[in-house]
Amino acid sequence: MRVAAFQRLAIFDAVDKVADVLARDLAWADEQGIDLALFPECYLQGHSYKAAIARRRALSLDDPALDALVGRCVSGKTTAIIGLFERRGESIYNSAIVVRAGRIDGAYAKAHPLESGCTPGTDFPVWTLGDWRFGINICADLRYPYTSTRLARKGAGLICNPINLMLRPHKAEKWHKPGISGLQICAKHTGCWVMASDVVGSNDDGWFSYGSSAIVDPNGVVVAKAKPHSEDVLVFDLPDPQPVRGFDQKTPMIAT
Repeated sequence: MRVAAFQRLAIFDAVDKVADVLARDLAWADEQGIDLALFPECYLQGHSYKAAIARRRALSLDDPALDALVGRCVSGKTTAIIGLFERRGESIYNSAIVVRAGRIDGAYAKAHPLESGCTPGTDFPVWTLGDWRFGINICADLRYPYTSTRLARKGAGLICNPINLMLRPHKAEKWHKPGISGLQICAKHTGCWVMASDVVGSNDDGWFSYGSSAIVDPNGVVVAKAKPHSEDVLVFDLPDPQPVRGFDQKTPMIAT
């Protein structure tokens, strides 16, 4: 299975502009034979830790505008994982949708949101793609080993991790390397491949992201790592069929 992690410039409150980028990237991915493409956390509307902003940006999965956007962006062979703020009734979630052939094929909601006003998700779905099964953890979920363990127990061989490490400058410096090591620990803990997609750039508050996109093998070896401070795409061919693997349940903590 050929996978791709897209490290992209953070865009805020410009869904149509993001849709144009997604359409371009996914058309390219389709040409390259990419089976699964991963985009960053809350990429669609832009990330925020503020409850009022998250609520204003949130979209329902049955919103006709989102349905039209998805249909325009994801119509080829490539399956895409796209981060967004999701509205479910009165609740707001930090979610990632799985999109196939122009349709939303389910969503994962972040189990441990750090974003104010976001409700924790409780489900850990796994999707099948060819000979592989994959699941999703979002950013800080990796601090809690049970989130990836549940996916591994359901047969996932790949854990996709949309992240958004746009932080205050001193925190961005502090968390850049641990962000990569958290992926390695997750891989060794579960015996799964792990793929992360991050943003780069800055926001109006002066926060910025180095870009910590990477692909890690089950032994914790980083097989692909994005260039810092720039947009990038990581492409890697996972072995087919999905390898049989076990996972170590004794790891006490996964850092981010």
